[in-house]
Amino acid sequence: MRNWKQTLKPFAQIAVIIAAIGSPMFIIGVASAYTPTYTSNNYGIDQVSMSPGGLNNATSPSYQILASLGDTANGNSTDSNLYSLYGGYITPSDPYLQLNITSTNVALGDLSTSSTATTTATFTVRAYLCHGYVVVNGSPPPTATSGAGSHKLNNLTTPTASAVGSEQFGINLVADTLPASLNGPSASPLQVPSVAYSYGVAATGYNTTNVYQYKQGDTIADSTQTSGITQYVISYIFNISGATPAGYYVFNHVLIATATF
Repeated sequence: MRNWKQTLKPFAQIAVIIAAIGSPMFIIGVASAYTPTYTSNNYGIDQVSMSPGGLNNATSPSYQILASLGDTANGNSTDSNLYSLYGGYITPSDPYLQLNITSTNVALGDLSTSSTATTTATFTVRAYLCHGYVVVNGSPPPTATSGAGSHKLNNLTTPTASAVGSEQFGINLVADTLPASLNGPSASPLQVPSVAYSYGVAATGYNTTNVYQYKQGDTIADSTQTSGITQYVISYIFNISGATPAGYYVFNHVLIATATF
């Protein structure tokens, strides 16, 4: 497997969100069948036409013909070897990978040993003419920039429930109900426009409700085939203990999206 392209997009401080780049266009035609027979003194034609386009009659003293412009099929098909066929209107021949992020600075305020600080963020990915993509965490956990040396919040290396009073940092990419302080609309990956066109999923370790983890270099989302837009919502949790050094902590979340072949 070789990587075709990488794109790096940093989330701002504890922040995220998406800058829109265009949405994919999906065109669905309605097929119709027509079987005309044309003859003249010089020739005869039997023609079958299926098309969502218009029909145009062309005549001269010697012939008559019915012409049709349009497409007979739309959509894509992939076999077990991941070879793909695309039907429909003329489409670009170059592969591409698109990662959309809208950045926002989020100030969580003072963390407390008696509650969990939370926030959410959103990004979208789509990939064309490739075998899929992976999205990877590119950043270390939240790190003190003043007052506590370079202390990093304890990142959860296995899926773990939020525990108030324990030092924890983690994320997931599914709909959650806990902790109760969850700030923002957590959600599972959303396929746009539908599951017939988009196939991205949250990766193992980040796909279970109400448990969180975070490791730099982890794959957090992926698709195993060319995919339309998948929208992901990241849920973040921050817990501190009585032993967590006081200080100002910053987390600039970098996502690395890589197309696969």
